[in-house]
Amino acid sequence: MWLLVASVLLGALRAGSAKLTLTGPDVVEKNDCNETVILPCYVTDLRKNNETVMFVTWRKEGKIIFSFRGGKNEFYRDGDFSSAKLLSRADLTKGVASLVLTTRQATVGNYSCEVTESNTEGDTKMELRQSSVVSCGDENATPKEECGSWFLLVERAIIISLLCIVIILCAAQLTVIALKYDIESQRKVCIIVAVVILAVVAGVGTALFVQDGYTALNQAGLGLIVVPAVVLVPLQYFMFGIVFDSLPHTTLALIGLKILGYIIAVVGFALCVPACPPLHASVLIAGLAIMATASLLSLVYVFIMGSRMKDHPRPGKAVEEPLNDAKGVMLE
Repeated sequence: MWLLVASVLLGALRAGSAKLTLTGPDVVEKNDCNETVILPCYVTDLRKNNETVMFVTWRKEGKIIFSFRGGKNEFYRDGDFSSAKLLSRADLTKGVASLVLTTRQATVGNYSCEVTESNTEGDTKMELRQSSVVSCGDENATPKEECGSWFLLVERAIIISLLCIVIILCAAQLTVIALKYDIESQRKVCIIVAVVILAVVAGVGTALFVQDGYTALNQAGLGLIVVPAVVLVPLQYFMFGIVFDSLPHTTLALIGLKILGYIIAVVGFALCVPACPPLHASVLIAGLAIMATASLLSLVYVFIMGSRMKDHPRPGKAVEEPLNDAKGVMLE
């Protein structure tokens, strides 16, 4: 009799001390292209498969950041992890206790998943790391092609540098024209204001664009870098108009080259915005490079034309002035 009671008690103790088997990766990596991060946690030996007897707890560095008590249908979220949620509540009874966080709130560190079912429990631990690269294309491809976060550091540096070069060349061209030719005060003010506004907008766009991540702010920053650059096209036309009464074919070709560069840059921008990593960043860079080249050639052309003309008369005025002098003599 006592032997029977002892075996029953021993069996109860063993049942009470039984552990659930939880599986998950030791290391999880997040990258800037993902809007959310999934921390995997799976229970392989649930017995009752009943949500009402389940209790899920997620911790970071020992601090509870999320919990779900099935019996009372209660959720708890730490204030710094307000986006935390189960990957699929419907699949919880199948052993899926994975947690979903936004990339911004999923800070790197050590996380643990604990699941209790009635009087049995188990846990698993993992480390969340920041990854600087993501794989592109087919995940089964060998070897995997590695791409950076939304834009690689070198790509961001090239884009910002090209924009700065275009603005600097435009300002230099305006300076050369102001020194060599008479410019109406109103037109001069308009051109200067346009350059300053473009520089300020580009500065704001750069500040947003250089931030880490793939967010609406990054996209807006790139848009402020590329789209307002259209101002450079009419600005170039007005600056040529100050130098020449009728625009030579060379100036029209330079304006056309700048328009072509802008169109390519906008197309590249449109292709980059919905993709992370941006597989067509080279198109955007090529467009800005063409615009920078057109600006450089325009500056050289204006400088050379001005240097060739004695006393720097505007082309076309050299003919008009002798005619005016002749008219004055005839009137006398």
